Amino acid sequence: MELIIFIGIPASGKSSFYQINFFDTHLRINLDMLKSRHREYEIFQKCLELKQKIVIDNTNPTINDRKKYILPAKENGYKVFGYYFRSQIAESLRRNEKRKDKKRIPEVGVKSSHSKLQLPTTEEGFDELFYVKIDGDNNFIVEGWQNEIQ
Repeated sequence: MELIIFIGIPASGKSSFYQINFFDTHLRINLDMLKSRHREYEIFQKCLELKQKIVIDNTNPTINDRKKYILPAKENGYKVFGYYFRSQIAESLRRNEKRKDKKRIPEVGVKSSHSKLQLPTTEEGFDELFYVKIDGDNNFIVEGWQNEIQ
């Protein structure tokens, strides 16, 4: 049983990374699709009950945002993995501008998420952390965690 939590500001590559790496193996829980915290909670609880592999594809910028997934997952015997997406504000704003109308986030929303961003730690309950960045060719590079922003 595996829970993966993505951490990163809007337009940092989280959903694209999911499509490439976890689409065939993990159920994606995303607030943008579900439209309410209640629906998100209900689906998350059902996944835990069914022992489904899960990816939480939200920004999850703060320790408190992540705790609501980590604690129940641990109580249900899950291993918890965190993927921190390099959050360069200028790059994310550029990618956000290329999004179609409904998918584009207001600039203030991207900046607000960036201002709240807290680096994840294993002390939160993660079994393993990874650092994800996008190279110049829009390929994802995944590296082991080094407890610092790269």
